[in-house]
Amino acid sequence: MSRKRRRLLWLGAALFALGSASALGLSALNDTLVFFYSPSEMETKHLQPGQIVRIGGLVEKGSLATSAEGQVSFRVTDLRRTIPVIYRGVLPDLFREGQGVVAQGSLGGDGVFTATQVLAKHDEKYMPPEVAAALKKSGRWQEGAEAAQ
Repeated sequence: MSRKRRRLLWLGAALFALGSASALGLSALNDTLVFFYSPSEMETKHLQPGQIVRIGGLVEKGSLATSAEGQVSFRVTDLRRTIPVIYRGVLPDLFREGQGVVAQGSLGGDGVFTATQVLAKHDEKYMPPEVAAALKKSGRWQEGAEAAQ
C-alpha cells in the first residue's frame, strides 16, 4: 500500500470517528436542549423521579392558593392538560393567574410538579415565545384573544 493511500485511509477513518462522535453527542443532548415542556408534552416523556425539567404554560385561573406555611400551589395548563405545581418561596412580582409561566423542578410519582424556581412574564403583552408556540401547536390559543378564559 502506498504512502498516499495509507494517509487517505487514516483521514477517512478519522473523519468517520469524528462524525460518529458528533452524532452520538447531539443525540444525547436532544432532550436537554428543550427550554421547557408543555403539560401535554410531559405526558409523553418518561422522566425519572427527581429529574430536573422545566414546564411552561399558563397559570390556570382560580388555581392559586397559599398555605399558612408559605407553600404556594397552582396549576399550569396548555389548555389541553393541566399539571398541579407546588412551590415554596417568593413568587415573582408579575406572577398572576391567566399569565405565562415557566417553572423548574421535578415531577413526583403522584403527578404533582415540585418547583424550585418560578419565572413569570415581564410585561402586559409579552408571553414567552415557547409558551405561545406550544399553545398555538395545541390549537387552543389565538393571538389577540385572551388565552385562558
